[in-house]
Amino acid sequence: MNVTEFDDIRPYTDAELPSVMEELLADPAFMHMIESTPSPWSKEQLVTTLRSCRTKLELQKRIMYPLLWHLAHRFTDSLTMDMNAITDRTKAYTYISNHRDIILDPAFLAILLFDEGLDTMEIAIGDNLLIYPWIQKMVRLNKSFIVKRSLTMRQMLEASATLSRYIHTTISRGQSIWIAQREGRAKDSNDETQESLLKMLTMAGEGDIIDRLTELRIAPLSISYEYDPCDYLKAQEFQLKRDNSEYRKSRADDLLNMQTGLLGYKGHVHFHISEPIDDALRLLDKKQPKKDLLEQAAAVIDRSIYRGYRLYPNNYIADDLLSKGSSDNTSYYTEEEKARFEQYIQKQLDKIRVPHPDTSYLREKLLWMYANPLRNQRKQDL
Repeated sequence: MNVTEFDDIRPYTDAELPSVMEELLADPAFMHMIESTPSPWSKEQLVTTLRSCRTKLELQKRIMYPLLWHLAHRFTDSLTMDMNAITDRTKAYTYISNHRDIILDPAFLAILLFDEGLDTMEIAIGDNLLIYPWIQKMVRLNKSFIVKRSLTMRQMLEASATLSRYIHTTISRGQSIWIAQREGRAKDSNDETQESLLKMLTMAGEGDIIDRLTELRIAPLSISYEYDPCDYLKAQEFQLKRDNSEYRKSRADDLLNMQTGLLGYKGHVHFHISEPIDDALRLLDKKQPKKDLLEQAAAVIDRSIYRGYRLYPNNYIADDLLSKGSSDNTSYYTEEEKARFEQYIQKQLDKIRVPHPDTSYLREKLLWMYANPLRNQRKQDL
């Protein structure tokens, strides 16, 4: 393997850390971020500690771990994880998950793995989110690798093949990774694994399609937020796209989503890692067309994610409200919880800024975000 093959997408090495850190500390935008993000340290303490870190592990232990738990204690009611289904913790896994928050989904997973006595994972992040130079530098210091997206068709094929080789190489050397099940977040929480993701993963590796997928030891991860602080921004985007087919989010919109997700109230947050899907994949008929095989492999991942959701009263209330005020789920919540949730929905609606707000449409979109996890989980029991 050419040692420079992955240089433009891989995380920085420990040897590169000191010089990149100095570049960050000289960047006014990075320093502004430090000053505006709640942390347990003063600006001077943080800068001193950053300069003293010599490895990525040291950076994660001394900065990222305490910072993320500080944010969790401030903006969540609890942050928990169940990974009892992972019986062999000596191996590396590919955690494929649903996606709620741009920054915190993989960041929370990293500190939860650390609390289990495990190494943190490398993180797949789309280059569309690296809107400022300091963001790219910071994420690559925090064990992220880059997924290139703004490319021509030919460039995309080459980049996908390189990315696939990188992921297979990373797993083979004993390093776990996290990657979202789809490009971007499911705005309505109807989480579905994109076949294109699995197609990319099978561009490298040995053997047939199933061999190449099982080589990665895919462990589906279900992420459940009681409250999504970006829900109103997602609903707002739905209407903007409905009213204008040419609408595209700006860099400022992406930054607002990051800030809102990071500093917004989330209630209870739970991560559930399911057992690897190797056995289920091996039951699939390898002789069928590749497209059908990838579609069925995606469905295997989806079923694991749906079953792993932790459901909250909000999910049941939203389902009833969407069903013409049904009372089918009343055993799962109290009238007080229902009133609180309806007040919450109204508060989120009041935050939406569009030229001509369609309140009924926006309210329905918000409710679907909370009802879909319940509805998808129930489908697995039919």
